[in-house]
Amino acid sequence: MRVLLVSTLKRRLGPDVTASRSRIIFELAQGLLQKGHEVSILGTGDSNVPGARIIPIIPKAFVDLPSTENPFYAETGYLVQLAKAVELHASDYDVVHNHTYPEFINLLISRQLQTPMLTTIHAQATAEFDQTLSLFSPTGFVSISKAHQRMFPKTKIPYVVYNGIDTNVYAYQEKKDDYLLWLGRLGKAKDEKGNFIDAKGVAWAIKLAQETGERLIISGNVEDMAFYDKEVKPHLTDRIVWYGPMEQEQVLKREEIVKLMQEAKAFLMTINWEEPFGLVMAEAGSCGTPVIAFDRGAVPEIVIDGKTGFVVPPHSGVEGLASALVRLKEVRSEACRDHIVSHFSIDNMVSNYEKLYQNIRRGNQ
Repeated sequence: MRVLLVSTLKRRLGPDVTASRSRIIFELAQGLLQKGHEVSILGTGDSNVPGARIIPIIPKAFVDLPSTENPFYAETGYLVQLAKAVELHASDYDVVHNHTYPEFINLLISRQLQTPMLTTIHAQATAEFDQTLSLFSPTGFVSISKAHQRMFPKTKIPYVVYNGIDTNVYAYQEKKDDYLLWLGRLGKAKDEKGNFIDAKGVAWAIKLAQETGERLIISGNVEDMAFYDKEVKPHLTDRIVWYGPMEQEQVLKREEIVKLMQEAKAFLMTINWEEPFGLVMAEAGSCGTPVIAFDRGAVPEIVIDGKTGFVVPPHSGVEGLASALVRLKEVRSEACRDHIVSHFSIDNMVSNYEKLYQNIRRGNQ
């Protein structure tokens, strides 16, 4: 099958890129190539996907471009060019698979295409996003979890395909160190009062460590240093530490992230938002590390409560997280690994997308 993957222009693709959307597009491309499909990618010129043809729209990703006087015009201009390129190249392929950020930009030209197009919706659901998607035909829409699918009340999303991870890279390790791990984003969004929105919930992880005396390693990307300076730095001690540099983009090497996950006694997913999927939970589980997470979004679809970790009611707060910590010995690391390999591998993801490609090619939308 000839597959055209329409990538995000926000970030490049490459084996070293850890951002979730870029990671999934890369892994999907590699999986399709290994199964003998022909894969081309519309994206950034500096993307590196061995075996795939890169059709460049922009030399470098938005996050790597030099500053411009009006970035909104620059970025939307490139996105329009991308949509027109889809229109130009689609007829050369059996299926177009749209992953662009934002997802709806290529829907504007979807009716002009003779080739069927599948659109994976990666972003968090909001009222504005839902309203926009509802303006288009829902055929070919894919959510990345059942919870994510339910978050779009106005938009009919017929398919769910779970993201997949490389379980060979996120390798199993039985022996653990004595620390908790939190890995996520310190966002730049603020509420109406000007307070930072802690969507990924780093404050919960810090409070848990403070109240239980547990060692905690924190890492991730810092979109606004003021968030770090206000909400994280004052709480750092010899037992609550920040690992790695503080940059707007995640700059830790994947090998470093894997090692942190392999050796943690538990991974904390203390989210304050409805997580569409949560790759880090699957990655930690693949390493044999249990996940302690608030029951939000896709968490209960990835974590089996009491078997591969603990799904904690958000209203229970630190007390609920601490209660889960006490029960960690009930979780077998092998069970964490087996669950991820069985349900969230790259092979599973690729196979499920192959089935959808065949469906939409036959017109079963």
